[in-house]
Amino acid sequence: MFRRVTVGLLARTTEARPFSTDLQAAQTVDSTFVEAWKKVGPNLDPPKTPLSFMRPRLPTPSAIPSKLSVNFVIPYAYEVSGKEVDMVTIPASTGQMGVLPGHVSTITELKPGVQSVHEGNEVTKYFVSSGFAFIHANSIADIVVAEAAPLDQIDSSLVQKGLAEFTQKLSSASTDLEKAEAQIGVDVHSSLNAALTG
Repeated sequence: MFRRVTVGLLARTTEARPFSTDLQAAQTVDSTFVEAWKKVGPNLDPPKTPLSFMRPRLPTPSAIPSKLSVNFVIPYAYEVSGKEVDMVTIPASTGQMGVLPGHVSTITELKPGVQSVHEGNEVTKYFVSSGFAFIHANSIADIVVAEAAPLDQIDSSLVQKGLAEFTQKLSSASTDLEKAEAQIGVDVHSSLNAALTG
């Protein structure tokens, strides 16, 4: 009896279910809404719904591509736009995360740390303060950060000075706001220092 139930359960769970990337993209016009609108206001154009602004989903390739397309954005500029690279390493909140072509779809928060873009033998490193990374199933990575700087443009003496300053502010902080601001400064400067020395 027990064996029969187990086999029945396993048979149900192994049925092929479509992945979200295998589903067809949603239509761009909500036909039910448009028909209902024409009954109410036949002389007025229907208003745009959120569905009107959504772009169709890009197809997921059947084979893993050889390159990863990267969009690296800071609030005032594109650092990298649609560049084909071999790999990107990002400072995810759970630790360093390597992203290769064909990576599973992921959204992750970024913490202060080093992001590196690998293109052949060339590696470009940036220090990022915080942000989010959106990795799509079609081998596109969108990385959006609050602030970023190429690692070779950071002055280590200023980092040491800032770390000492924020450490002193943290020890003398009296309010919760002062403590939080000082702790953020210590975290960012510690990460900068580790990026430069390690």
